[in-house]
Amino acid sequence: MYAITIPEPGGPEALVWAEVPDPVPGEGEVLVEVVSSAVNRADLLQRQGFYNPPPGSSPYPGLECAGRIAAIGPGVAGWSVGDEVCALLVGGGYAEKVVVPAGQLLPVPRGIDLATAAALPEVTCTVWSNVFMIAHLRPGETFLVHGGSSGIGTMAIQLAKAVGAKVAVTAGTKEKLDFCAELGADILINYREQDFVEEIRENTAGGGADVILDNMGAKYLNRNVDALAVNGRLAIIGMQGGIKGELNIATLLGKRGAITATTLRARPLAEKAAVVAAVREHVWPLIEGGHVRPIVDRTLPMSDAAQGHRVLEESGHIGKVLLTLP
Repeated sequence: MYAITIPEPGGPEALVWAEVPDPVPGEGEVLVEVVSSAVNRADLLQRQGFYNPPPGSSPYPGLECAGRIAAIGPGVAGWSVGDEVCALLVGGGYAEKVVVPAGQLLPVPRGIDLATAAALPEVTCTVWSNVFMIAHLRPGETFLVHGGSSGIGTMAIQLAKAVGAKVAVTAGTKEKLDFCAELGADILINYREQDFVEEIRENTAGGGADVILDNMGAKYLNRNVDALAVNGRLAIIGMQGGIKGELNIATLLGKRGAITATTLRARPLAEKAAVVAAVREHVWPLIEGGHVRPIVDRTLPMSDAAQGHRVLEESGHIGKVLLTLP
């Protein structure tokens, strides 16, 4: 088969479409013929040599895919050859074929075409696990998501609105904020021109945000705590703003706040299977009912994955960038 390889870490040009051995499904796994994958920030880090896949997993980038089951390994029940699926991956989505643990498979939601389904697994699992399973966002609470126009952000807005939360977003342009408003965002904050801490306080009568989903890490750490409500929960899922920051413990104590930080890739199989099962139970009905939809900025040939990486690095996109195979 062919896959996007990374012979040496570097810029987008480091991604090479090359012939590699076919993967073989083992115990509890299935082989998926890939129709599409999607570009995630973690793929950019892997390309740069900063986020290597766990030992024993596929060396190729790609944390999600959609396609058809081509073969089933021992010990797998409930799936058949030919089933159309999308999947959460530990890697290997930028390829013609990929092996997937059966617990990380999802059926393609009714009303969503197969190629577009690749835009769903990573964002739905990330948002549902962090915002709802860990931070326990509840109806009537105020939710702030940084990078509201990203793949994660566009899904977070929709899911938070679906459960009855008030949604605030940050983004860097009017176009992006307008799109967030179309998805249901209530509080629109241009981080280039406005202070999100002040805006959150002003729009919550000084109360603050009950849950914050943060992709920036160190740069926003103290400001996020300042923006929290009493009993607020900060969920950190990225480090675009650095990895080391100072935290005002007194402010956190005064707010009785909580900070969590998670990734999906390195979690044990059982944990990822539990997240996927929760997404199938809670999110899939919202998608099939038309309340939530994947947002796709553009679709590119998988062999041109380098261009997909450039798009994310320039931050000119809204929603997901997909990579497709003929």
